[in-house]
Amino acid sequence: MPVLKTTMEAPKSSRMPVGTLFVLAACLTAIMGYEGHKEEAYLDSVGVPTIGYGTTEGVELGQRVTAAEAEQLLLRDATQVGDAIKTCVTVPLHQYEYDAFVSLAYNIGGGAFCKSTLVKKLNAGDYTGACNEIPRWVYAGGQKLHGLEIRRERERKTCLGETMP
Repeated sequence: MPVLKTTMEAPKSSRMPVGTLFVLAACLTAIMGYEGHKEEAYLDSVGVPTIGYGTTEGVELGQRVTAAEAEQLLLRDATQVGDAIKTCVTVPLHQYEYDAFVSLAYNIGGGAFCKSTLVKKLNAGDYTGACNEIPRWVYAGGQKLHGLEIRRERERKTCLGETMP
């Protein structure tokens, strides 16, 4: 007589070529939580005009967006960051690793992400070492920010597969 399992663990997916991964809703939701939402443009911690969920491209002080417009800007920006990651990451990733890297790169910029020690470690196959680089990115304008420390620790845990975004 076969034995039935009463509990099942969801298996971790295999790593996939980075070009086949996409920015998923869970990643966008995580970024929304980290960034917060502002309908009116403001100067961020380093003086860059910002709006919505952290959009900076083309933003001018006095500008306003609806919640729906902010979500569209987030999707556009996160997709651009995801595309930047695909240009510099040469190893396969789990979706959760990609999500963590998209969240980080969304905040620091695709260029900074691609030039980082994190990417060097990642492309050398040091996945754990790459994830453990995330907490180094806690400075803005030369100052360590507590909010970034919290975000980076969450991103690190997501990257390691300990929590999902």
